[in-house]
Amino acid sequence: MELVCRKPHPNSSQQIKCQETGENLRRVTSTQLFCRNPHLSLQTLTSTEKMTSLKVNCWLQWLIVTLAPLSGVPAMPVDVDRVCMAPSAAKYRLTFTGQWTQTAFPKHYPLYRPPAQWSPIIGVTHSSDYHIWQRNEYASNGVREFSERGEAWTLIKEVEAAGERIQSVYGLFSAPAVVGGTGQAITEFEVYARHSLLSFIVRIVPSPDWFVGIDSLNLCEGDNWIENISLDLYPYDAGTDSGFTFSSPNFETIPQDKITQITASFPSHPANSFYYPRLKHLPPIAKVSLTKIKNNQIFSLPIQPTQSNQIPSGNEIDGSLINTPLDCEVSVWSPWGLCKGQCGEKGVKHRTRYIHMHPANNGAACPPLEEKKLCIPDNCV
Repeated sequence: MELVCRKPHPNSSQQIKCQETGENLRRVTSTQLFCRNPHLSLQTLTSTEKMTSLKVNCWLQWLIVTLAPLSGVPAMPVDVDRVCMAPSAAKYRLTFTGQWTQTAFPKHYPLYRPPAQWSPIIGVTHSSDYHIWQRNEYASNGVREFSERGEAWTLIKEVEAAGERIQSVYGLFSAPAVVGGTGQAITEFEVYARHSLLSFIVRIVPSPDWFVGIDSLNLCEGDNWIENISLDLYPYDAGTDSGFTFSSPNFETIPQDKITQITASFPSHPANSFYYPRLKHLPPIAKVSLTKIKNNQIFSLPIQPTQSNQIPSGNEIDGSLINTPLDCEVSVWSPWGLCKGQCGEKGVKHRTRYIHMHPANNGAACPPLEEKKLCIPDNCV
């Protein structure tokens, strides 16, 4: 199948021929660049997520060159206060840093099958009339599939459809997965005055339907582009699965709930993996830093993960220094046992309970696990 694509810059009319070859999309240019999978190191992801990471970047390259011309079509009206007057385009480097450590989040911390990690990042630059996800609104089918299983195809199709229908999307980009709870993924993207908002989503792996991300961050202030910005990221629940723990089996939420932020006290069920009643606020589970690129370097698609951007050195991850206290959690008491003793004397009966969660990071110690009290023997010996 032959495709006709435009170059990413909206002012260019030069045509580029594209060919689809099996699972890979090949751009036929003077240098004969081939789309290749940059995520070959994701050996710890599930098979479904591996397939997603293998294919998603090829589609993203095609979508970037096909969605870009839509920025030249007038968009729907936006709030005057949010109109960006900055000249030309701006290029940014996005650095995602995982801060999901066992000391910061000791409860149910996943160590294997699979261990704590992050999915590839799916990001979009857009205008104010589009949201890839939004707090207190229902998740789309694409967000549902991505947050539950890491499958990005429906989400990509939704973004593509929004770009074609209302011209609200300029570009779609990705960044490699982080194969641990801590580590970094880096990518670059472009924004224009008419499409100055950034949104992205990253799945927490493993989890029922939990993710982190940003919704509609405006990188433009009046007639200037923001130079640098860093934001702490906290977990969200997509509202499509009712599991309480990182490794909960699938348990569909019927009817579907809206997207909500997970806090130290919400959901309030003690079994929830983020439930820390002693904390007022959860520590940030990740961080994103955005830096405007000042030189004229060529816009690049997501870089291939390397040892240097997967494992930070020194104290780059401040979250590793956080020690969240985890109190001991015990079961309810068992029923009282039989009263045992000799006839004419008082006997003793016992009840027990067991430990659900051992304390960590100077959390409260476990209470007594056995109680006894005097009683009148049921059967004299």
